[in-house]
Amino acid sequence: MIAFFESFSPIIQALLGTLFTWFVTALGASLIFFGRDVNQKVLDGLLGVASGVMIAASFWSLLEPAIELSYGLAVPVWFPAVVGFLLGGAFLLLVDKLLPHLHIGMEMEQAEGVKSSWQRSVLLITAITLHNIPEGLAVGVAFGAAAAGVEGAGIASAIALALGIGIQNFPEGLAVSAPLRREGWSRGKAFFYGQFSGMVEPLAGVLGAALTVLMRPILPYALAFAAGAMIYVVAEELIPESKREGHSDIPTIGVMLGFAIMMLLDVALG
Repeated sequence: MIAFFESFSPIIQALLGTLFTWFVTALGASLIFFGRDVNQKVLDGLLGVASGVMIAASFWSLLEPAIELSYGLAVPVWFPAVVGFLLGGAFLLLVDKLLPHLHIGMEMEQAEGVKSSWQRSVLLITAITLHNIPEGLAVGVAFGAAAAGVEGAGIASAIALALGIGIQNFPEGLAVSAPLRREGWSRGKAFFYGQFSGMVEPLAGVLGAALTVLMRPILPYALAFAAGAMIYVVAEELIPESKREGHSDIPTIGVMLGFAIMMLLDVALG
């Protein structure tokens, strides 16, 4: 697999990696064709796994290479990682406050961002798109870092990140489509919105890889930015959603398992 990826440019590598994550999202959403309801405990546990994967990926695949790359720069070693990380979270917080969007399962009056006359479906799509951009961006930046020869950020590590993001996208696709199906939406429409949550990732992945290749000096900041954005999504969206029904232990165990899975992937492949 590594040899296959090495035959392409980092932008194509990022595209292939994020097409995979999109495919797994669609695979998770497709489960809606096999039943109307999904066991909430199972779904909460899977969201916990997704959270654990993203937390681990943020460090091993993004922050650690950012720190390694910062040695020898004109700023303190910690500076790019800390600044980039906080900027990633701040960027999503700002977009979250400004861009009209509506989370799955919420009423129209609970829509976030500036007030608008957008339809419910448009607001749902906006929320899905907003919170999946960081994942595609992270994969793209990882492949860009590998192409730049950053220590600790090789092709194997980028592939491990894409695999990890793909694993956590499976429950995300289902977490979008299942509530819509329970609200009475058709299976086809619920599936469309579920897989749409991964559709934006190839675009973000290609953008991330292109920026890191063209703007080499910002690479440590870009890696940390992607990490900060992913942690923001975990803290603001995934973990609260997994505990909304009061299942505290199951999502927590899922977080531990997800972290272990991503750690295994990154150490074994990277």
